[in-house]
Parts: sequence; C-alpha cells; structure tokens
Amino acid sequence: MPRMRKKADLPSKTCAQCGLPFTWRKKWERDWDSVKYCSERCRRESKSARPKP
Repeated sequence: MPRMRKKADLPSKTCAQCGLPFTWRKKWERDWDSVKYCSERCRRESKSARPKP
C-alpha cells in the first residue's frame, strides 16, 4: 500500500479567477499542468466575465 502524503507536501497553485491558493487533487493527476481554476464555479465565472467580441 502506498504511503500517504501530508497535505502540506502536495503541490499548490493560485486560482486564476479568485486568487486563492488550492492544492493538488487526485482527479487532476493527469493534467495538473493545465489546471487554472480551483473550482467549477471559478471556471464558469471566468468565461462569463470575458468581454464578447
């Protein structure tokens, strides 16, 4: 069985929408480099805040 990591040892980023820090999650394992937002809500708000051409 793999060893558990402490949450403080996991990588973290800052959300592009709200500016809050968030840490790595198992569901982001494959595409951690492309994750920009901490939640679905922030992702949705960033698209609606963009001016339409």
